[in-house]
Formats: sequence, structure tokens, C-alpha cells
Amino acid sequence: RADGSVGQMGLTGTSQQHSPAHTDAVTSVVALKPDLCVSGGRDKSVAVSSWRSGIALRRFIGHEREVTKVTSALDSNRVFSASRDKTVMMWELHRTSGPSQHFPGHDLVVTGLAVSPDASQLCTGSRDNTVCKWDTETGECLSRAAISRNLVTHLCWVPGEPYVIQTSEDKTTRVWDSRELQVAHTFPAKQHIQTCCDVSQDGRYCLSSSSGSAGHGAEATLWDLRQTRGKVCEYKGHFQTTTSCVFLPRSPTLAPSIATSSSDSTVKVWDQDTAGRG
Repeated sequence: RADGSVGQMGLTGTSQQHSPAHTDAVTSVVALKPDLCVSGGRDKSVAVSSWRSGIALRRFIGHEREVTKVTSALDSNRVFSASRDKTVMMWELHRTSGPSQHFPGHDLVVTGLAVSPDASQLCTGSRDNTVCKWDTETGECLSRAAISRNLVTHLCWVPGEPYVIQTSEDKTTRVWDSRELQVAHTFPAKQHIQTCCDVSQDGRYCLSSSSGSAGHGAEATLWDLRQTRGKVCEYKGHFQTTTSCVFLPRSPTLAPSIATSSSDSTVKVWDQDTAGRG
């Protein structure tokens, strides 16, 4: 939340607000383990909190400016953070000292961060138009690719695959092959900046979200990663920029669903197949 606190949805759908994990706005949050989440904030810190108790169990300090993104391989003890200080840091959950690895090299704020499922490699993206691949053990930059006007907004790794999805201010969504760090596919450009992306757990689909205003743009788009590599569905209903989009965990009793959040102060849940709102 903007006030620095972390919240949890209760069984009745009500929000349970916990003590602030940060002293300034929270900028990014991801799941680490079934009972833990990782958050980054404008206070330059990274926090590991319990979903159940709301207590911040660990706090990592080391960045010189706002933390922009956090990520982790699920059930891993490694946490990664990106910052406006142009660096990425790796933190060990059970380590008491500072970061266990630094990844310097970008010329501008780091805005994209994705870790391979085995946490051995890291992909980063920046407003400097570059995407980099790193060895997490050594901190070595293994590859660097630059595309003109490719101001990276988000990165996510396809589960079980060597592919990384990237959204950009140039209005496109790209699929990178991480082995050679080359673009394997570019989806047709949208009308507005692409702000965020996510990948389904089966690796079949990806989502991207759009900027917009006054009801124009601001949609989320479902893309096919395996067969047609084309647009499957659009989710329209926000009146301002859609800031994030995620696939919701599968349930045997519910249709596949996605969720979107927006600058219009709303969160919407959609039926993945029909684009109907839940």
C-alpha cells in the first residue's frame, strides 16, 4: 500500500491491514513461500513479511535509491531487488549481513527483473533500452542486448522454459530466448504503453497491460505463447492506466481467472476465457 503497510484478504473478502513493512510507499510485492511475501519500497529497503501475522521478519538495506521491483524463484531462499540506483542486489533469506551479490551495469533505473525457475540466472531490463542476463552465483553479466526506444517496463520468466516476456514503453510485448538473449517473437504493437506482464503457470499464455486515460486504452491483453502466438482476448473496463495484471491461482471449482489493477483506484477480476468480470 501507499502507506507502507502490507495487507491480506480474509476469507470473507475483507482486507486485513497489518503494521507497516516500510516507512514510505510500497512499490512492488511478490510471493516468496506459501506464508511469506517480499516487498520493496521508496524507503530503499526490501522486507520479508508473513502473510499470516503481518510481521516483517527480515529487512534488507543496501540500495541508495527507491526499490522499483522485487522478485524470487518460488520457494527459494534468494530474493532479488532492482532500484533507481541502477543496480540489482541478491539477498539470502537466512543471511544476516548485506547482499550476497551485486549486479551493476545499467545506465538508468532498473525497471524489469525476472529470475529463472532454478534461480541460477537473472534477466534485468532498464530505461536505458537494454536487457541483460546474469549469472546469480558470480554476478557476471553473460549477455547484453539493446533495442532502440525499448524502455523496459516489466519482465517475467516463462515457467519451465528458457523464454522471458518483456513489456515496453514502445507499446510492444517481446518474447526473449534467454539462451542467446535474442528476441524470439514480438507481438503486434498496441496503441498505448505496455506497463506490465505475467505468464500462466502452464506457460501457455501471457498477459500484458496498457496505459490509458478517460476510458481509452487501459486494457489487458491475453496472448498465446505456443500455437498462434497471437492475441486471444482483451479485458476492457478500466478508465485509467492498468498498472498490473496477474493470472490467479487455478481452482477446481472456479473458471480460470485474471486480475488487473488500475490508476482508477479499482481492482477487477476477469474470467480468463470470456473476459467477463467476476
